Amino acid sequence: MSIKIVLSLLAFSGLAGIALGYVLRLLIALGQRGSLELEVKQRLLEARERANRIIKEAEEKAEVIEEETTLPIQEREERLEKIEERMLKREEFLDESARKLAEQADIIRNRENEVANLRKEAEKLLNEERVQLERIADMSEDEAKKRLLEQIEKTQETALLSRLQKLEAHGRKRLEEKAKSILVSAIHRLGSSVASEVMTLSVPIPSEEIKGKVIGKEGRNIKAFERATGVDILIDDGPDKITLSSFDPLRRHVAKIALEKLIEDGRIQPAKIEEIVQKTKDEVEEMVKLKGEEAAFEAGVIGLDPRLITLLGRLYFRTSYGQNVLQHSIEMAHLAGMLASELGADPDISRAGALLHDIGKAVDHEVQGTHVEIGKRILEKFGIDKKVIQAMQSHHEEYPFETPESVIVQVADALSAGRPGARKDTLERYLERLGDLERIAAGFEGVEKVYAIQAGREIRIFVNPGKVSDLATHKLARDIAARVQSELKYPGEIKVNVIRENRVVEFAR
Repeated sequence: MSIKIVLSLLAFSGLAGIALGYVLRLLIALGQRGSLELEVKQRLLEARERANRIIKEAEEKAEVIEEETTLPIQEREERLEKIEERMLKREEFLDESARKLAEQADIIRNRENEVANLRKEAEKLLNEERVQLERIADMSEDEAKKRLLEQIEKTQETALLSRLQKLEAHGRKRLEEKAKSILVSAIHRLGSSVASEVMTLSVPIPSEEIKGKVIGKEGRNIKAFERATGVDILIDDGPDKITLSSFDPLRRHVAKIALEKLIEDGRIQPAKIEEIVQKTKDEVEEMVKLKGEEAAFEAGVIGLDPRLITLLGRLYFRTSYGQNVLQHSIEMAHLAGMLASELGADPDISRAGALLHDIGKAVDHEVQGTHVEIGKRILEKFGIDKKVIQAMQSHHEEYPFETPESVIVQVADALSAGRPGARKDTLERYLERLGDLERIAAGFEGVEKVYAIQAGREIRIFVNPGKVSDLATHKLARDIAARVQSELKYPGEIKVNVIRENRVVEFAR
């Protein structure tokens, strides 16, 4: 009995537990459903608020953009309206000015007509009066003038002649005294020494061993040096020196510096000789530029193109009748400046014209024409003042004297060149002959370098082995000799030495 009751209680409690679990599950499900709905509603509310906020922000931004875009348009419209107003006012002003100008033009035209009529009336009255006077005097106006002058000449002939002679003599005397005073003053203020150029330079040799190195095996070092520099080396001219001979002062200078460097270095062989000579040529180019700058500074001529300065410096290695051309130009610049100051001309133009008067001689061996024509073209190319060109182009009277400065430059040239000992005519003709020798030989095809050596008794010609064969060198030598013989006059004979050398270089790696 008790077991049944216990089992019944257990069954009832199980059913009650199941019912209670179902009720609890139902309650939990209802609670979760309510929370989900609440969460969904809350999210929907937040989404609406966010959407409203975005819409509001978008509307605000749209308003700002609209204001920003409409404001420039409004400002532009306002400016256009103001411009239109100004244009209208200006048109009204121009119309009014045009009307006033038209009225003034009418008034001026009427006055011109009145003046023209008055002029015609005056000319008519003058003609009538002239005709009446000619009728009364029984002669024309020209005849009356002529008769009056003849009468004055007859009655006052003696007085006029004596007055003219007195004025002429007095004026000539004053002008001569003034000219002498100016020239003497200029010459006394400039006293520069004159040193004639020589044809040779000497390099001291410290020992016979060094002299042997300079000569080289079978004379190959001397040959390489002569070929690289274009000068003639005289070994036996003195016991302790080597003489370098060339008519070109630039070549002599390069050769002297290069030989001194080789002697100091001690390594004398053909490759080293070519290297040193090339470096020396570069150094001399810098020296040329420096000499040009010094000359321009000393002469007081500023603002010259650097390339023109370089051409000016090349004149340091050029002589004219034994006178250094650059020193001559500087001396002329000082003289021209002093003469211009005395005569009331432009000293700057005079100095520049004098300094640059021989600039064509820097390249006259490379360009056809006289040095005056070449110099004029050079100055025009570098944009030099036309007044300076006019001043320099007349120093040999190839062009007319167009300005006072051109006369001053010509006078300064004559003063600088005419002083005792300044020039030697025979030396200049000798140098010209050497230059002609090189010019003739260089005119043949295939010739690379030409050097006149041995005081003009030998022409050393280096040819391009790719253009001139061994057989052609004989014909070339004969042709050059025939050309020299036909075109030049010279004492004795001239040796034509044509050299053809092939040089092949390869490297072993």
